[in-house]
Amino acid sequence: MTHDVLLAGAGLANGLIALALRAARPDLRVLLLDHAAGPSDGHTWSCHDPDLLPDWLARLKPLRRANWPDQEVRFPRHARRLATGYGSLDGVALADAVVRSGAEIRWNSDIALLDAHGATLSCGTRIEAGAVLDGRGAQPSRHLTVGFQKFVGVEIETDRPHGVPRPMIMDATVTQQDGYRFIYLLPFSPTRILIEDTRYSDGGDLDDDALAAASHDYARQRGWTGAEVRRERGILPIALAHDAAGFWTDHAAGPVPVGLRAGFFHPVTGYSLPYAAQVADVVAGLSGPPGTDALRGAIRDYAIDRARRDRFLRLLNRMLFRGCAPDRRYTLLQRFYRMPHGLIERFYAGRLSVADQLRIVTGKPPIPLGTAIRCLPERPLLKENA
Repeated sequence: MTHDVLLAGAGLANGLIALALRAARPDLRVLLLDHAAGPSDGHTWSCHDPDLLPDWLARLKPLRRANWPDQEVRFPRHARRLATGYGSLDGVALADAVVRSGAEIRWNSDIALLDAHGATLSCGTRIEAGAVLDGRGAQPSRHLTVGFQKFVGVEIETDRPHGVPRPMIMDATVTQQDGYRFIYLLPFSPTRILIEDTRYSDGGDLDDDALAAASHDYARQRGWTGAEVRRERGILPIALAHDAAGFWTDHAAGPVPVGLRAGFFHPVTGYSLPYAAQVADVVAGLSGPPGTDALRGAIRDYAIDRARRDRFLRLLNRMLFRGCAPDRRYTLLQRFYRMPHGLIERFYAGRLSVADQLRIVTGKPPIPLGTAIRCLPERPLLKENA
């Protein structure tokens, strides 16, 4: 069985690649393989509207589970409402859109071997393809030093309207523990809300039951009663140091990594949807018959340029994780959310100007100047990995 493009994994990164390829090249035979039995309702991918280019925003808005015109944040000494659109996409809607685009998804497909020319399934079936991309999720890399964003979210159907009109991106008024802690709220309907306990932590261990209980405790404190209808969890990398050139030297052969597997996520927030859309445009923008090596070169060039542009964001992470006591990390975010609205939008979109960067680090810093200076070098962290 031969296809033009084989995508290992049917998650966000490969889903967007499939949509972009089928829109640009409807003649291409695109196949996604995933070991799961079907699309999961355990994933919610969100982003701010300005994070996406207009074409992607128009393409994804109809697929989103919810769209909101604004959002808010809350800290012990600062609260703010931001007039920036926000939306959430789930795995079921994405998979449905991929199939409707004409791409094929094969569930229950356990890949035993993946190479530059195709995949061999555990049942022995061999599938050949002109181009092979690997989007099966994050894995450790000696070229990437990370902290962790850990979360468990519970979605509840409340007995009465919960009264939350818009997303609460961060409610950091809760007790700080295990690093920087906040509650994330997504009100999908007047009686349906996702309550997510999130920690920016040094370690990647996750106590699902404890964080789920903390989310339910938050609901009780707000007077929300009702039944849990869905749960999601995640451990996302937060980049402190990244050697993209070294990473791609190690991946000069074989299938081409994409998504979290290739380090494509916003270094500070962990949001991966905007970066996945950018990579999808790179893949769909190539002319001629798709080939693994041609895609590798284009994606590698994008990755190295993206890592260069994200250097300042990784510096902010080093200040957060290495320059601030865990229970005081919230003060950096509290200060950041006093910045101009446009700067905050450009931060989330990964498009900070030099003037924006200077604005963020000047003034009275929440950590000592000497500590901030020690956070500047990125290379020592990569040497620690080695």
